[in-house]
Amino acid sequence: MWNRTLLLASVLTIGVMTGCAARATYATGYVAAPPPAPRVEVYGVAPGPGFVWVQGFWNWGGGGYAWVPGYWARPPHRHARWAPGYWQRRHGGYYYHRGYWR
Repeated sequence: MWNRTLLLASVLTIGVMTGCAARATYATGYVAAPPPAPRVEVYGVAPGPGFVWVQGFWNWGGGGYAWVPGYWARPPHRHARWAPGYWQRRHGGYYYHRGYWR
């Protein structure tokens, strides 16, 4: 019985993590209005060795754009590189592709 519960918990955890990773990579939806120009962020010195600046971006929500500020982050593994998000004009609207570690 215990093994069955552990197996079920593992499967559910993997499913949730996979779903979060997919949503973190690409935002879905259509936005008719173009995003404002990116803000210039002053981020200073890294808080420690190995930190990488993850730039801010314009997020669509609640009927308008809101700036999500950048932050310092540690890469998830030694050779990881941050691929910044970007807005793409497609089919008469705009779609945001969120940044991700590669």
